[in-house]
Amino acid sequence: MTQFVIHPSIWQYDTCQAFAQDFHLGPQDLLLTNEFLYTPYFAPLNLPCPVLFQEKYGLGEPSDEMVEAIYRDMPKEVTRVIAVGGGGVLDIAKLLVLQHVTPILDLYDGKLPLQKARDLVLVPTTCGTGSEVTNISILALLSRRTKKGLAHESMFADQAVLIPELLKGLPFSVFATSSIDALIHAIESSLSPKASATTKLFGYQAIAWILKGYLAIRDQGPDARFPLLSQFLLASNYAGIAFGNAGCAAVHALSYPLGAVYHVPHGESNYAMFTGVMKQYLAIRSDGAIAELNAFLAQLLDCPPEAVYEALEDLLSCLLPKKALHEYGMQEHELAEFTDSVLANQQRLLQNNFVPLSREQIYAIYRSLY
Repeated sequence: MTQFVIHPSIWQYDTCQAFAQDFHLGPQDLLLTNEFLYTPYFAPLNLPCPVLFQEKYGLGEPSDEMVEAIYRDMPKEVTRVIAVGGGGVLDIAKLLVLQHVTPILDLYDGKLPLQKARDLVLVPTTCGTGSEVTNISILALLSRRTKKGLAHESMFADQAVLIPELLKGLPFSVFATSSIDALIHAIESSLSPKASATTKLFGYQAIAWILKGYLAIRDQGPDARFPLLSQFLLASNYAGIAFGNAGCAAVHALSYPLGAVYHVPHGESNYAMFTGVMKQYLAIRSDGAIAELNAFLAQLLDCPPEAVYEALEDLLSCLLPKKALHEYGMQEHELAEFTDSVLANQQRLLQNNFVPLSREQIYAIYRSLY
């Protein structure tokens, strides 16, 4: 049984210029990015490669309709896709390297073969998704009012490139939501039945880096993050390695309908579900991996193990105030609808739960957070 795999080689550069020179970006490459990143970091380099900006195809997180439109405009003769951006940009790029991309719904329903036709280089610009080292692409399927992940070997990057320079202009709110996402990746993967001693090494180190950084921000203010950007970027990468092997679970599964229907940023929608899921786990089982994790969190947060989730929520609220689900616009009748959507669409994630959750228990989580 395979215990641990890292597919892309991992590179790090101080500047975008050093990366572009070393990777010989040229006419055979498609650069998929955002204009606000391209203008300061890549425009001065006068690169000869074609460029597409994600935001020209719609705002918010990526959807099936957005990918269809980008694929129509992509020069098909390119042999390598270079994606520079947040998790949404990276997830789109994973689809663009496939031989058969559309119709997207057929792809996500398993009706199209998954075959890689181009090389892929992923450069993250947030400290959250870890998408540069995973083979998962998550889209909002607009007609189905949910988000869904597609995972396959053909969607791994050939190279993942870390450039801390790209995080300097990240607004604090985006820094907060993305790094909370990384924290939850690390926690969920450490509780997964697929976790191994190796995945936990990466997951626990990511947790430690992120929480120590949050404590500095709590005590010194938002600017305390700037000397720590390389640490946060590496923590996101480590968390991506951990969940790429062991998987995410119910927190992500329950967050997807909220993100898809009410356009809540991915990290924030995970944050909205996080303690509700963890407390439900504890109510079912309090020993084993969750006891080990809580003892580790308690040491970092300087609190008793039984108080870790209250202490963690207090710390996270220094970065991002937590909202009840109704504050996002969610209606009470959607508690049951979201529950059924999770069961219908998120079995890939639910199989990684620390303990199995019934329909009634998933509904109870939503109800407790409403």
